[in-house]
Amino acid sequence: MKSDLFSSEHMAEQATVPGMTLQNAKSIKYAVNGEMHARQGSMVAFRGDLQFEHKGQGIGGLLKRAVTGEGLPLMAVRGQGEAWFAHEAANCFIVEMEQGDALTINGRNVLCFDASLSYEIKTVKGAGMTGGGLFNSVFTGYGKLGLMCDGYPIVIPVTPQQPVFVDTDAVVGWSAQLNTSLHRSQSVGSMIRGGSGEAVQLRLDGQGFVIVRPSELKPEKASSH
Repeated sequence: MKSDLFSSEHMAEQATVPGMTLQNAKSIKYAVNGEMHARQGSMVAFRGDLQFEHKGQGIGGLLKRAVTGEGLPLMAVRGQGEAWFAHEAANCFIVEMEQGDALTINGRNVLCFDASLSYEIKTVKGAGMTGGGLFNSVFTGYGKLGLMCDGYPIVIPVTPQQPVFVDTDAVVGWSAQLNTSLHRSQSVGSMIRGGSGEAVQLRLDGQGFVIVRPSELKPEKASSH
């Protein structure tokens, strides 16, 4: 049988080392040798001796997810084998974290990560319920983190001289050491008259970077978590 479908671009090769790699722009391959963590429901294929188990967030994490609609529903993948992860054909990216790094990521953008990484669901300081009740997952430690994004993300440097303002529905994540606060770009009178629809943004101050997606969160996806 002959087809472009069977070209090396699409063919899954046997892994030679354990860990996370990009299968293609839309999926991540993980050669499991022990344990790793992934978003629930994101596994699209696997081979080998693997077990998939629900991983709880703790009472605090579950409460925050119920209140805000955000969170990080996880499963633990254990054993030896290979698994492929994807979500609605979103673009995938791998971040390699080292000791001392800290990255805060919106739960909807996390696909999978090494078990060596630690994460904690935290309130976004200064955002409060006005900013959608933002709760993000702060990752620390040493290992790889697989992210996903609708479209190609924009990474914007943040400096003490140039704070960055982002739409709360478009932000993917940022350097955890940045300071956050809410910024109102419209007067009350302007909002009453209809305004621009961009009344409140998340302001980021300090030294680091922020990642944004090239579109706002779609309404039909906003209530799916």
